[in-house]
Order: sequence, then structure tokens, then C-alpha cells
Amino acid sequence: MLSTPVRNISPWTRGEKIRRLLWSIVTITLFRPSFHNWYGFRAWLLRLFGARLGNNVRFRRTAKIEIPWNLDIGDDVSIGDAAILYSLGPIKIGSRSFLSQYAHLCAGSHDSQHTDYPLLRPPITIGDDCWIAADAFVGPGVTIGHRTVVGARSSVFGDLPTDVIAVGNPAKPIKPRTWAPGAAPPGYSPSPSNLGDEAVR
Repeated sequence: MLSTPVRNISPWTRGEKIRRLLWSIVTITLFRPSFHNWYGFRAWLLRLFGARLGNNVRFRRTAKIEIPWNLDIGDDVSIGDAAILYSLGPIKIGSRSFLSQYAHLCAGSHDSQHTDYPLLRPPITIGDDCWIAADAFVGPGVTIGHRTVVGARSSVFGDLPTDVIAVGNPAKPIKPRTWAPGAAPPGYSPSPSNLGDEAVR
């Protein structure tokens, strides 16, 4: 028998419920049926619901976005087919980053220390020039440093530093990320300060 009664109290206000309902309708009727290359139209829909998007943000029509107004996304970001942005809490993605197909950013969980499992909404932060590869999972409260790569089907439950390639479950850095001559993105320099020493906040 439970020592504490389970409370059926919604964590959402009436206004939030209405906005989420409207977004689900727009997703089904406009976002998903849109032509595959209508990136500007889908970005417009997301901005209409409060998403903060930079220039040239490209969402595939099969991407799933839970709460648009919790998104803060930089320039030239691509979100692949069937990627999930479970944005119960804030999700921030830096410029020129890429989420491959089926990647999952999960900014929501429940507190297992209580029998009523209250909702938790820790933020997720992805730095600039990152690549979250196919079917990778990034958990609540995680920060991934600039220019870091998360390998396919990896699971990230803790912060990752800058300029590394991380794989596994849980994901761990296996080597520094390097660049072809002349291909390094803005802000990169091969110095100890960005060779896997710290994550970006």
C-alpha cells in the first residue's frame, strides 16, 4: 500500500492545455501534410506558437515538437525526419547544429522520489555546430558543448564537453573532434580550452 496518496493534479494551466491542443491540431492539419521542402512555412507555424528560431531553420515535416514556445534555436539548424523535441522544458539548440532522423531530445521527466511522480522539466542545451546522430537520446538537464558529435543510438544522461565525439550508453567521449583544413567553424581554435575540457552553458 502506498504511504502517500496519488494526486491527480495536472501540472498544466488551462491556458497551456488550450495552446497544446491548438498546436496538436495545427500539427495534424498543416505541419505534417505540408510539402517536404516547405521549411519556411513550418518555421512560420512554429514561430506563430512562440518558438524562437533563427534564419534558415529546417524542420522536416515528420519531426515531432511537443511545445513550440519552449524552443530557442539558432541559425542554419536542421531537424531530421521523425526527430523528437519533447520540449516540456526549454530546449536550446545552437547555430549550425544538426539533429538526424529519430534523434530524441527529452526535456521532461518525473520525480521518482515521490509516489505521485511530479513532472520535472529540466532544460536541454545543445551548443553550436553539434551533430546529434540518428536515433540518439539526450536526456533532461543535459548540456552538450559546442562542436560535439553524439554517435548514432547513443544515450546522453550527463553533460558533454566541447569538441569531442561521444558514443555509447551512457555516451562517453572517445576522441576529440577534428576538422579538415579550412573546414573548422567560427570560434574554433585547437587549444586546450576547447579540446573537451568544458561544456557550454
